[in-house]
Amino acid sequence: METPCSLSANYEGSFAYFTVKDRLPQILTKVIDTIHRHKNKFFEEYGQEGIEAEKKAISFFSKLRNEMQTDKSILPLTDNRPDTDIWNQYLDYQKTLLGNGEDPSWFRSPWLYVECYLYRRIQEGILFSPPISKFDAFGEAKNESFFQSQQAIIALCTHLQELKKTIASLSKEQRQEEFYKLLQVSLWGNKCDLSISGGQDNSQKSSLLASLDSLKPFILVDNMESLWNTLVKSQDVGSEKALKTRVDIVLDNAGFELVTDFILADAILFLNLATEVHFHGKCFPWFVSDTTKHDFDWTVQQLLAANHRWMSKCGQTWKENLKKGSWVYHENLFWTLPHEFWSMEEVAPDLYAELKKSDLVLFKGDLNYRKLTGDRKWDFTVPFSEVLKTFHPAPLCSIRTLKADVQVGLQAGVGERISASEPDWMVSGKYGVIQFS
Repeated sequence: METPCSLSANYEGSFAYFTVKDRLPQILTKVIDTIHRHKNKFFEEYGQEGIEAEKKAISFFSKLRNEMQTDKSILPLTDNRPDTDIWNQYLDYQKTLLGNGEDPSWFRSPWLYVECYLYRRIQEGILFSPPISKFDAFGEAKNESFFQSQQAIIALCTHLQELKKTIASLSKEQRQEEFYKLLQVSLWGNKCDLSISGGQDNSQKSSLLASLDSLKPFILVDNMESLWNTLVKSQDVGSEKALKTRVDIVLDNAGFELVTDFILADAILFLNLATEVHFHGKCFPWFVSDTTKHDFDWTVQQLLAANHRWMSKCGQTWKENLKKGSWVYHENLFWTLPHEFWSMEEVAPDLYAELKKSDLVLFKGDLNYRKLTGDRKWDFTVPFSEVLKTFHPAPLCSIRTLKADVQVGLQAGVGERISASEPDWMVSGKYGVIQFS
């Protein structure tokens, strides 16, 4: 099977083109604005040094925005971090792809690469501005999205605690039904993505549980049964107890989506579908709302401290899970590199070996899907397993709402049919997949 070309801003009118032309400069403008608004705070904390750092960061980001908007060459990183060389080697590799001595530029390179590169350069700009080098320019927006979604979070926590009370009396079919419900909640939680909304409020205001039936027709690939069968297979026959089994969740957004992932992870344990859940987050702020260790801990803490009994009960359980090791948090530099996942075994053998220990890996969100598929112009009907190429550490599943123009594994004619009536169906977040391999 021939690998098609990468999605790129080179194709005028494409979503990649719109992203590099409009969305990414908007995100940078928001970063500049956020840093500027924190000027007084930096002064309070660091005195004159804080003011200098704010100026330095703003000038770095203004220059970066100009490079992007005028389609300048992609520059090597100079910040001397553990991943700097890997990024610069990747830039050299992009040069060889272009050939004839050309330099990769913002509009002429693969979209996946330049979008990842932008967030790595934002990290570079912050690192170059001590003493504010630990500042998360997206932190405010992530917290805001969490607080805006309070009602939806309360509804979920309440549902989970009610479910725990009745669990003993549920039949196998009812348990399966509940698992499917929480999988769908985790899927639609992925709509709350701040990199797509350019950092605008994109929180979940209403209870998702009430809308699952009306959202069902928008799930284009529904492999929930395969997930159930994979997990049930690992139970000890006759006792409904999971043998030592592990599910991994490669996280996407903080805020409401992270809570839906926590709820699913909690249910996986108490439905005895696994004995441990491993979470994978980002090493530094990434794609506006992606989950870092700080976001992960902060979210558990917020629930724990909430003055709603079921929210704080969830927070308590999750804190205990982390303490006793039935929940484990990992971070690896590979998640913030521009590489497709089929190069993981070579670039990050330690991470690949870690995922091989899993009985099921759930990849949340759009960026993970783009990296699983290489972010290319595949035909809609190409099988998912085929585009993964050599990447198969364990049974895996992508749970995403569509926000980039790549989708595989559809029934013949489905993509064309929707395209005819909804030209932006691949980027609107209206459709979703739970796609297993």
